[in-house]
Amino acid sequence: MRDFRIDKTDEDLHREIWCKIDNLNKPLRSLGRLETLAEQICLIQHTLSPRLISPCHLLFGADHGIEKEGVSLSPREITWQQMKNFAHGGGGVNMFCRQHGFKLSVVDVGVDYDLSSEEGIVNKKIARGTKNFLYEPAMSLEEFERTINVGAEMVGRCNAEGCNILSIGEMGIANTSPSSIWMHLFGNIPLDECVGAGSGLDSNGIAHKRLILQKAVDSFLRNFTSSAKAIDVIRYFGGFEMVASIGAMLHAAELKMIVLVDGFIMTACALAANRLLHEKELLLNPYLVYCHCGDESGHKRMLDLLEASPLLHLGLRLGEGTGALCAYPIIDSAVRMINEMNNFDNANITRYF
Repeated sequence: MRDFRIDKTDEDLHREIWCKIDNLNKPLRSLGRLETLAEQICLIQHTLSPRLISPCHLLFGADHGIEKEGVSLSPREITWQQMKNFAHGGGGVNMFCRQHGFKLSVVDVGVDYDLSSEEGIVNKKIARGTKNFLYEPAMSLEEFERTINVGAEMVGRCNAEGCNILSIGEMGIANTSPSSIWMHLFGNIPLDECVGAGSGLDSNGIAHKRLILQKAVDSFLRNFTSSAKAIDVIRYFGGFEMVASIGAMLHAAELKMIVLVDGFIMTACALAANRLLHEKELLLNPYLVYCHCGDESGHKRMLDLLEASPLLHLGLRLGEGTGALCAYPIIDSAVRMINEMNNFDNANITRYF
């Protein structure tokens, strides 16, 4: 895998940032999360006057071999049908991108359908879906590396156009299954606490999903015993759209971009990306803004693993990056606060603390 060189954010600015925030004409620390967001963005951009430029949204689509085991209520063809819908501007993600001024790129990294002639879809297909991880690794090491590079390449395109804030979404039927397993293995959390309804399974469907995923994990552990590394866990279970998202997060942080993290699937990708960088430390986290906690079983538990406090809890479980896009106005408000609010001196207001 390529070597991602991610710098620590500039903690030397910490004191200056808070001096500026605390001198804005407001009661001390009265804007709460907006203030800590402003601090994070200032540290990423190494400035006291941060800016949000040319926001981009990357949506990666792919299919999963494990879908054949009946772990999802939605059938496989929904992936390619929705990818076409996104290309034509009709999805939830399209509406939110239009609302908040994001440039949307829809990227096929592994959809089990020929979308190569579809206008509005970037063709980066690795294969027509992953293999079934109940029986074998979802992808080879070579496929993993190619997929990581696709994610990095798409971020490079955005950055070349001036973008400094990025959100990422996904489309892939059955991708809550690998997400649950990553949570289980990376977080050392019982699998039963990681598996939920996905796109709408009933109690019997959830029980079947748990059984299938437990069999897959048992098979993996027999093959790898205690020698498994983060890369082994990621490629054994992950989808192409998920691994591309990991590559995108890593390269965006390398380029000192702000990365908005969506719901359950993208939180699992953030967890995997952090483990890929370092088995224990959350080295990627300073560049990530966790935007939404959904209702999928275990999502809050996974956010706790990442020491993350999401901005929103709207009950969303659509995916596509919609939770991240909904949170963008809050990030914008944080930046406007530190740049546009007057301070006590200029406003001729007595500083009373």
